[in-house]
Amino acid sequence: SAKSLAAGMPLSAVTGKATVMDAPAPGGLGGTYAGSPVACAAAHAVLDVIEQEQLCERATTMGEALRAELHAIAQTPGLEGVIGDIRGLGAMIAIELVRDGDANQPDAALTKALVQACAQRGLIILACGVRSNVIRFLMPLTASDDLIREGMAILKTTLLDVKRASA
Repeated sequence: SAKSLAAGMPLSAVTGKATVMDAPAPGGLGGTYAGSPVACAAAHAVLDVIEQEQLCERATTMGEALRAELHAIAQTPGLEGVIGDIRGLGAMIAIELVRDGDANQPDAALTKALVQACAQRGLIILACGVRSNVIRFLMPLTASDDLIREGMAILKTTLLDVKRASA
């Protein structure tokens, strides 16, 4: 675990079952970001903010709202069969873009066009996946509901426009 663990300070963490984590001798687990006292203090402050601002609960709420909006987009006339899968945990959600609702027909070209068109409209989205047809959503947990709705509106209209242009 790393990234925002210490608010930008170089720190990582390793987690696992006790039987695995207790196996190395003291000092046996380490690395470049094993943690300085300053980075550890920053991580404690981050954990305090997560608790105080109830960010774990926020992640669940955001994920539920995002998933519901993506399901609605998938049912939009003109977009039926374009979104093949909606999956994720908490606020980290991904959709697969496919042809005719078939997971065996990934639509990498549509995905690439969507990423480019959204960027032109001020929405930065990320394509990923081994078949280059997945859009991953992972916005800050502090993003306002209004901002998320704005992003989803841009996504929907852009997906409609890109789909029509490719037909």
